[in-house]
Amino acid sequence: MSERFDASEIERLKYYVYIYTDPRTDEPFYVGKGKGNRAFTHLDEQSEHEKVLRIKEIQAAGFEPRIELLAHGLDEVTAYKVEAAAIDLVGPERLTNRQGGHGSREYGRQSIDTVHARLSSTPLVRIPHPVLIIRIDGSLREAQERLGKRFDGASDESALALYDATRGMWWMNVERAGAYRIVLAANHGIVREVYQVAEWFRAGTTKYLDGREAWPADGRWEFVGRVADEAVRKVYRHRSVAHLFPRGDRQPVRYFDPGEYPAL
Repeated sequence: MSERFDASEIERLKYYVYIYTDPRTDEPFYVGKGKGNRAFTHLDEQSEHEKVLRIKEIQAAGFEPRIELLAHGLDEVTAYKVEAAAIDLVGPERLTNRQGGHGSREYGRQSIDTVHARLSSTPLVRIPHPVLIIRIDGSLREAQERLGKRFDGASDESALALYDATRGMWWMNVERAGAYRIVLAANHGIVREVYQVAEWFRAGTTKYLDGREAWPADGRWEFVGRVADEAVRKVYRHRSVAHLFPRGDRQPVRYFDPGEYPAL
């Protein structure tokens, strides 16, 4: 069993990021952040957490998990960022961490395209077409989990997750929706992609390529379409639409007619 840090070591270590590795496979299975003797506390935990069960499995096989410091001498904010980066680099699906690193949504692994969207987005104040804006925060997260990969805005699998998360399954007036052939996929207030709708169908009647199970179809609809023409994408993609949704509004689908929508 690893020897704990003494007081002088703790003072010099400050905050650190640590990794638990399975010695049988040489693969990391947990990334954490802390100070003092935080890195060792999991050895004494008694819970059903997947991390604890892995530790017990390793010990039952006659081994001890290998504990390593990835970085030390950090302040707390930097430690959070290093932890998030390490989780993203290894891959959340390969770790027993229950969630991504603190602040990973803002500082974690992202494609260059996503970084541009986050840092350079400007409010969409003029809408030249009838559009549906669909807020996909929850449905995209579920699609990512089904794919077992983090959405980075670049890979084919990410594009598939975004498309399937946007096109269904929504409660709506499909007769009204028929007049709005352009759909903006909004994630955390930013338009991630723009789609041209070919047709709306009752929920569960078209195939989702990410393997999702159909939800109850009562009142729900889904569309089939394609990425919009580049001229249309340039109008909307990476623009902020957060100002178009009143504070506290949880409705995921909103209709917008052509016009001016100033950001107050």
